[in-house]
Amino acid sequence: MKKIKGLTLIHTGNGKGKTTAALGLALRAMGHDMRVCIIQFIKGNRQTGEARALEKLKGQIDFYVMGSGFTWQADNLDEVVRQGREAFDFAGRKIDADTYDMIILDELTYLVKYEMISENSVVEMINNRPYGLHLVITGRDAGEKMIAAADLVTEMREIKHPFAHGVKARAGIEF
Repeated sequence: MKKIKGLTLIHTGNGKGKTTAALGLALRAMGHDMRVCIIQFIKGNRQTGEARALEKLKGQIDFYVMGSGFTWQADNLDEVVRQGREAFDFAGRKIDADTYDMIILDELTYLVKYEMISENSVVEMINNRPYGLHLVITGRDAGEKMIAAADLVTEMREIKHPFAHGVKARAGIEF
């Protein structure tokens, strides 16, 4: 059977739903017996709902949480940068191994925004990925070069959010 060229999808913008959309793609791909890997950048070790759910799917979807947490909460920014770069290198090795049909790079855009890696290195990763690999990138502020290299780009736009009215983040909604 002839292998079909994989697509690069980017979910960006200030609105909610970027990670949620990517997780939906992971479930859809898994339903078609595709091999899926999810790598979360920046989020750190906080027990999110997706981490708990993916623990139950262990062996079906490979899930890696990289980094030490959100950069604006870090005490040692040099350590955050080091971990971000290591996580990007880890993602590169997973991509180069050519063992997955879909790899989701959740919050990858922040590594570019905070100048941990260059946008050109992300574009190179997109352009040099294995032929059949679907690559999904999420995060705010996707750069013009990344957008140009992608096949599908969706911008999540915030229209209304309860946080603006003092409602704190809720389990199952924000994390």
